[in-house]
Amino acid sequence: MSLLPTPLLQGYRSFVEGRYLQETQRYRTLAREGQAPETMVIACCDSRAAPETIFGAGAGELFVVRNVANLVPPYQPDGDFHGTSAALEFAVQALKVKHIVVMGHGRCGGIKAALSPDAEPLSPGDFIGKWMSILEPVAAAVSANELLTSGERQTALERISIRTSIGNLRSFPYIAEREAAGDLTLHG
Repeated sequence: MSLLPTPLLQGYRSFVEGRYLQETQRYRTLAREGQAPETMVIACCDSRAAPETIFGAGAGELFVVRNVANLVPPYQPDGDFHGTSAALEFAVQALKVKHIVVMGHGRCGGIKAALSPDAEPLSPGDFIGKWMSILEPVAAAVSANELLTSGERQTALERISIRTSIGNLRSFPYIAEREAAGDLTLHG
């Protein structure tokens, strides 16, 4: 087995000798009592868009799921594997979060790929093309708009994809019920 890359080892050492020492009681409380975040963030796995950093959140404050292009699939209990849907179910049903934030970002590689579905990496992969098909109808409409530059099309789809994910969140019965009861707020 090989060692972790040096920057990761240095980062861990820095955490243990710095932040962990400063917040030992907080980490011990979280370990003993468990987590109770009020907010779930669905973010892109892009290394430039870290929700904890962007929102200045500490340990235990956010329940975060990250995936390509910060997408939420529609509710589909079909027996397949659904990582984002499982995280949603846990956050809403078990943790009783009060807010779900779909956090998009500019210059998203997944969104760019959705606008060019025949280009790499969508065509040869087993997973990413299917995942990005969540946006197929809206991506096609945005791509067809010849009045927009390619940058404007990307920005438009980045924003529309958030609205699509908010709509898909509402397709989950337990999310729709909690939102209608005023116990859950959706943000994009």
